[in-house]
Amino acid sequence: MLVSQILAMKGGGDVVTIPSNTTIQDTARLLSEKRIGAIVVSSDGERAEGIISERDIVRELGRRGPSCLSETVDDMMTRELVSAIGNETTDQVLQKMSDGRFRHMPVLDGERMVGLISIGDVVKARLSELAMEKDALEGMIKGF
Repeated sequence: MLVSQILAMKGGGDVVTIPSNTTIQDTARLLSEKRIGAIVVSSDGERAEGIISERDIVRELGRRGPSCLSETVDDMMTRELVSAIGNETTDQVLQKMSDGRFRHMPVLDGERMVGLISIGDVVKARLSELAMEKDALEGMIKGF
């Protein structure tokens, strides 16, 4: 399955974004309210400048304590984004996520962000692929 198909299955391509001057406290609140694991940092909602995840925040809270909550996303976000494009396969994306040890990936069309996929989205798509392959093989074996 392709990344573009995963995005189509998810529907509603709106990606939650925040500007880099948002405080970590406000970012944590938004993550909680939206029940999401990461937010793309973008000044215009189209160009991904970075990403910040709940894991980033928890790591810094554990390391530095609650004082980091008053800092801005710019101080904590991941700037070197690994992204996907629409014609990449689930296997390619899973490999990138595994290699980088992250769970969220912006999907780009050129420089423009068109979506965000999570490892859960990719695993769900891959399981669907495997189920279809299994059904096709069973059909061939049983003569359907």
